[in-house]
Amino acid sequence: MSEARALEPLALVVAMSRNRVIGRAGGIPWDLAEDRKHFVQVTRGHALIMGRATWDSITRKLRDRRCIVVTRQRELTLPDAEVAHSLADAIALARQTDAEPRIGGGGEIYAEALPLATRIFLTIVDGEVEGDTFFPELDASEWRCVEERKTEHALYQTLERNTRA
Repeated sequence: MSEARALEPLALVVAMSRNRVIGRAGGIPWDLAEDRKHFVQVTRGHALIMGRATWDSITRKLRDRRCIVVTRQRELTLPDAEVAHSLADAIALARQTDAEPRIGGGGEIYAEALPLATRIFLTIVDGEVEGDTFFPELDASEWRCVEERKTEHALYQTLERNTRA
């Protein structure tokens, strides 16, 4: 982030492998109950923005979250989610009820939202996996870790964007 400007709170919720894989063939390439629990914990009560492919990969309604799906499909309606046609529109819609909306993927949405993010709830799953969708590289100079927890299968970090004077 080169220009010094105040960003409105926006959090990314990301689980990736050590080689930055976040997806494979439309799904998550691991099944980790502790990460699902973490995801619920950091998204519950928030507006959760995601791309249509990510929405399609979810097999059930996400309780206690307001889901907003970004899609290019103008005629799309979803029974358990609101639809927006750009990330900017989705964020504006989310901010109507949530001071710090969450971004839940996928790869294109993360890449577009990363410059706007003020916080990242990051899970790094142990190991490298095969995949076709990746989380963008993070510039370590722009982020500081404010919380960290290690388990047998993953490292959970909360990163906050460094502020510039």
